[in-house]
Amino acid sequence: MSWETVFDVAAKREALVGIEKEMAEPGFWDDQDRAQQRVRELKRLKSAIDPVDALEERVGQIEELLELSRSEGDEELLPEMARDLEELQGELEALELGMVLSGPDDHRGAYFQIQAGAGGTESCDWAEMLLRMYTRYFEQAGYRVRMEELTPNEEAGLKSVTLSVQGDHAFGYLKGETGVHRLVRISPFDSGGRRHTSFAAADVTPMFEEDVEVELRDEDLKIDTYRSSGPGGQHVNKTDSAVRITHLPTGIVVQCQSDRSQHRNRATALKMLKAKLYRLRVAEREAASSQAYDEKGQIAWGNQIRSYVLQPYRLVKDHRTGLETSSVQAVLDGDLKQFVEAYLHKQLRQAARGRADAEEPGLSRPAHGQDETKLHPGRPGDLAERGSADQEPEGKG
Repeated sequence: MSWETVFDVAAKREALVGIEKEMAEPGFWDDQDRAQQRVRELKRLKSAIDPVDALEERVGQIEELLELSRSEGDEELLPEMARDLEELQGELEALELGMVLSGPDDHRGAYFQIQAGAGGTESCDWAEMLLRMYTRYFEQAGYRVRMEELTPNEEAGLKSVTLSVQGDHAFGYLKGETGVHRLVRISPFDSGGRRHTSFAAADVTPMFEEDVEVELRDEDLKIDTYRSSGPGGQHVNKTDSAVRITHLPTGIVVQCQSDRSQHRNRATALKMLKAKLYRLRVAEREAASSQAYDEKGQIAWGNQIRSYVLQPYRLVKDHRTGLETSSVQAVLDGDLKQFVEAYLHKQLRQAARGRADAEEPGLSRPAHGQDETKLHPGRPGDLAERGSADQEPEGKG
């Protein structure tokens, strides 16, 4: 598969030529707004094409040096070429990330929600572990984080939590974390010391600074107010300032309790709801994303995107990319960069394969990896009602 296909350069060159012809026409600048928009698109296309051209030129130079070294039997240049290739690999990976983070909402911040599966304290404790893991990852990535809502569990852990995450391409990087996360461990809540499996789910939606165009009808909304959860004492809110909004047609529920003002919590909750509905609407237009939102099924076997195994061995494995590591504690301490980037690289290559198949419709390609229709998450509105955290049967790792 050529770089032209991977980075869709041919289509971008064609679009670039079209804009340049358009700019050469008389009257192009008569409509200033449209002209500025086309200029920005021209710059975006050039910024995508030029790095690929530069990399191809460097590869050509290295190939010429390699051929010269072979023809003359001179191996002195080989160490230098090896260093050049290593640098080239790093630049290629950075370019791939830049390409896959070019979606219309990838530059935005994100609402990051974690919900425990239907398994009582086990799942709620796992949800709290995920909150700790992701909070540390956000800190390492330099994101700004604000807790918008937290519903604690009575015994231990939490039932749900929603964070607003702001930073460079936060949604673009985090969107791949949407899905079911599975934990296998010796339960600290089981006096018999047996192995248990717990499930929790993450959902990521873009954060819009402006008001996103999503129609909300009053009759479709169920709005409840309640007192904010807190550690007690002076921190307990004495008024019903927390807001919960249910979108009746989809069953999507959002909550906000981060402010003492009910009015501001309501405004934030409405923004969160609009973001989720917008994301759902986009997903329905894109086959892969639609599958991701509609096939969550149960938060249980076969639906997880990643497993974290503490017993009987130690392993974290992403079921979509195949990436795995035995450094479980490092991952739980927030070392997620390799998993986040591996998923983004895979998304780029899948898109490239799709373009290659479209160019050669008669070509039959082998299946890659597992059946991904069982590994994608689904609609976020059903997380609290679905899933399980049952005892792990012996023999299942």
